[in-house]
Amino acid sequence: MILHYDVGDIVTLKKGHPCGENKWEILRTGVDIKLRCLGCDRQIWLTRMEFEKRVRKILVGEDKWISIVHYKGKEAEKEDGE
Repeated sequence: MILHYDVGDIVTLKKGHPCGENKWEILRTGVDIKLRCLGCDRQIWLTRMEFEKRVRKILVGEDKWISIVHYKGKEAEKEDGE
């Protein structure tokens, strides 16, 4: 199952960054995913397969973190709210 991520989504990965932060912003999606560390602004590229293995949680709304196992996508979240 391929999950759909949008540019601007904030995610956490399995391991934190050496700077101490574990929040990443998605800058580009496609075959490769480009991420930016929110602690030190370092940018990295991951293949989609590696990204999906390493991603753990996604930020939904202002401060609600949802485990990637339970994440249905933004469209599904909007439909559930209606």
